[in-house]
Amino acid sequence: MLDDFLLRAGLAALGTAAAAGLLGCFVVWRRMAYFGDATAHAAILGVAVALAFGISVFAGVALVALAMAIVIIIFSERRYAPDTLLGVLAHGALALGLVAVSLIPGARINLEAYLFGDVLTVSRLDLAIIWGGAALVALVLWWHWSALLTATLNPDLAQSAGISPRREQMILTLLLAAVVAVSLKVVGALLITAMLIIPAATARHFARTPEAMAGFSVLFGAVAAIGGLLAAMRLDTPVGPSIVCVAAGLFTGASVLMALRARIAA
Repeated sequence: MLDDFLLRAGLAALGTAAAAGLLGCFVVWRRMAYFGDATAHAAILGVAVALAFGISVFAGVALVALAMAIVIIIFSERRYAPDTLLGVLAHGALALGLVAVSLIPGARINLEAYLFGDVLTVSRLDLAIIWGGAALVALVLWWHWSALLTATLNPDLAQSAGISPRREQMILTLLLAAVVAVSLKVVGALLITAMLIIPAATARHFARTPEAMAGFSVLFGAVAAIGGLLAAMRLDTPVGPSIVCVAAGLFTGASVLMALRARIAA
């Protein structure tokens, strides 16, 4: 049954939505959108590293994304302006990756697939990696949920309770690198951050607890993933951007609905 490329594409999109939806809540709560952008843009440099050293693209992207995340943490502690630092690192890493790929002798790759995703070419191995990454994210968040949530909402309270905010931030950094690595094939380096932020931002309209927000985020991400895949098949549009368009449509619809509800209640 997994020989059907549409079935593999759908399962890959759902796995990505699950991982991004869960982690996206913390990205929204911590206002880490630029952080996610910088890590995702470094994915192209990871592709170049993988080609240069003959390792798997997943391993190359994961290593470079993790390295970028650690560099961001180190430099942010030296009181650089966060938006400036992340802007330099995000666009610098993307440009360096594009140049590095072009300089690798004999390298013939479809850069558009890495920038915007190519979920229709997902293999069974890719599917295993994507769902393995999603399971890892879910397991770590379930195991560390209370500590991560406390460190996110109130670092001082976390410190007094014996929870290290720095350690929890590092855990989120590792998970973010993993999500970037497994999402590259589905939505691409330029759109990964959108799948982290938009479903979580949509879920915020309906959730009253952090746990409910995580659940709604995964749900909206899954709807966007399947809806975008179906729309791409019908309209002959790129799958990755189509998924993000559906996610943005859900956010817009939820925002309008909440605004109307508030006006009626008033």
